[in-house]
Amino acid sequence: MSSYRPYQHIERRKSRQIHVGKVAVGGDAPISVQTMTNTLTSDAQATIDQIRLAELAGVDIVRVSCPDEASTAALAEIVHEVNVPIVADIHFHYKRAIEAAKAGAACLRINPGNIGSAERVREVVNAAKDYGCSIRIGVNAGSLEKHLLEKYGEPNPEALVESALEHAKILEDHDFHEFKISVKASDVFMAVAAYQQLADCCDHPLHIGITEAGSKRAGTVKSSIGLGNLLWAGVGDTMRVSLSAAPEEEVLVGWDILKSLGLRHRGVKIISCPSCARQGFNVVETVQTLEDRLQHIKTPLTLSIIGCVVNGPGEALMTDLGVTGGGNGRHMVYAAGRQDHTMPGGDMIEHIVDLVEKKVADIEASKEEGTTAKLMDPAAH
Repeated sequence: MSSYRPYQHIERRKSRQIHVGKVAVGGDAPISVQTMTNTLTSDAQATIDQIRLAELAGVDIVRVSCPDEASTAALAEIVHEVNVPIVADIHFHYKRAIEAAKAGAACLRINPGNIGSAERVREVVNAAKDYGCSIRIGVNAGSLEKHLLEKYGEPNPEALVESALEHAKILEDHDFHEFKISVKASDVFMAVAAYQQLADCCDHPLHIGITEAGSKRAGTVKSSIGLGNLLWAGVGDTMRVSLSAAPEEEVLVGWDILKSLGLRHRGVKIISCPSCARQGFNVVETVQTLEDRLQHIKTPLTLSIIGCVVNGPGEALMTDLGVTGGGNGRHMVYAAGRQDHTMPGGDMIEHIVDLVEKKVADIEASKEEGTTAKLMDPAAH
């Protein structure tokens, strides 16, 4: 039984593929999850520590701000000490972009039109070519060019797209094509419309996001609506959930969005009921504890935690492991959709964690056996 076959298949927009370091973006590559540090980049150790927490949460790409020379000076150490590609966020000073490329940044986030003269743009593009950097054109509704604001009167999807294409043409005129584009706005409708229009008129890979989405709760809702809408329509090659929260929280929400749409799978996906008076155990507390205890697991696995027998058996049919609340303090455990055994409520958490870890070990061992068998099969070569 497969727990990961989506009811509806999402057909992704066909885009060209680029690379951000070792991570492929666009084409048939998985949709990557990004975040951005909020430490001073000049404080290399604090930035490294924050990136490592994001790595544990499953981040694919991390962006750091490089507003000054001290930041780009620290970049070489940061790049060396982490395991994910680093994007250097550059806004106006072309020298910071060149320094970041030399320091090992995998990507430069710039708007070529803001860098300055044609010669300065050429220097940045040459540095990106020389050091193997890709570029992200980052258009934002809050910082549109003056001529576009005068033309359209206010930020709107058309202005965002026109800005993006103007910047893209600058790079293409310099024979540089390793770039992706974002057209972010804090307004969900504006951002989604801009991305949809941009997706229709070019094949560049798109970095999607709802900028300045808000707090952990409100921003998660807002991002889920906007990004979910785009991803469901097949638009988006890499994504960041922008929250006023720790970077690893952005990563976790990003993964949850992708998992909810069946686009990527990582770790334990818990299907749980909202709980009611019928519950045979404290569902809310149990789920919160299990989310924390199972964070270390990367292998995809589904786990249903249902408080009573009304929906529990049905949900258990569709998950790898399941627990349904029962009477007399004993609860039913399901494995692969079948009743397996009962357990007492007292050591429930430890029992479930143990079951999950054993299941993961079996899955990984099976993968290992399959790989070994394939390597030893002459027909496979």
